[in-house]
Amino acid sequence: MQIIDLTEEHEALYFLCLEDWSDEMKESGNRKEAWYNQIKDKGLRVKLALDDKGEVGGMIQYLPIEYSFVHGQDLYVILCVWVHGYKQGRGDFRRQGMGKALIQAAEQDARDLGAKGIAAWGLGIPVWMKASWFKKFGFKKIDKMGVQVLLWKPFDANAVPPKWIKQEKKPVSNPGKVTVTSFCHGWCPAQNITHERAKRAVECFGEKVDFQDFDTSEETVFEEWGIVDGLFINSKSVRTGPPPSYEKIKKKIKRRVKKLKL
Repeated sequence: MQIIDLTEEHEALYFLCLEDWSDEMKESGNRKEAWYNQIKDKGLRVKLALDDKGEVGGMIQYLPIEYSFVHGQDLYVILCVWVHGYKQGRGDFRRQGMGKALIQAAEQDARDLGAKGIAAWGLGIPVWMKASWFKKFGFKKIDKMGVQVLLWKPFDANAVPPKWIKQEKKPVSNPGKVTVTSFCHGWCPAQNITHERAKRAVECFGEKVDFQDFDTSEETVFEEWGIVDGLFINSKSVRTGPPPSYEKIKKKIKRRVKKLKL
């Protein structure tokens, strides 16, 4: 196994989170590529795990905390660690130590770059990015927001603990219409899929529905709302993990449209 830095050769694969075989992943559009081009010169780091045959099976991406969705200083934040685990496409690369090798490489890189620690987000439920997995590598819980857990591993006694950036305000509904509000940052194709599906679904209802689109990769937009990615219908949050289907989003909007007093 080998850990390498992202090269131009593997960028297209990285933009699809190693799922170049997936039609669903291709629904995410080019938002991750746009985000990457915007942030790559601001400290974004991406590493890939290759097996003994040179096949890419895992990835990790992390960046300076000031460009993340977490408050802090002199830290790097892991956005995600992903080892391809499907039988389709590239195949199952789990249980080969790729996740461990990636997180150790990222930690060493952050140390070499002079960071005082490294942070990561995880989920308190047994799905992807489990908080308990990070604890195996010395990360400790420092903050919580719903099922999302913020963890960190300080390298320096003077390191300042990070904390979640909280939601500042909630979308409001437009009287007489259904209001669909999408917040999309770009770094995560899964969330980009939700955004693209919502945008398509809204088109079915014409003037009965207002679509509000917020690009939270813009720092001022994120600071105003405190929301990284999210979908709201008439101010009510829609669960976006995993991405709801196009039909499910359309059905939710349709129920609201039927309740309009026209």
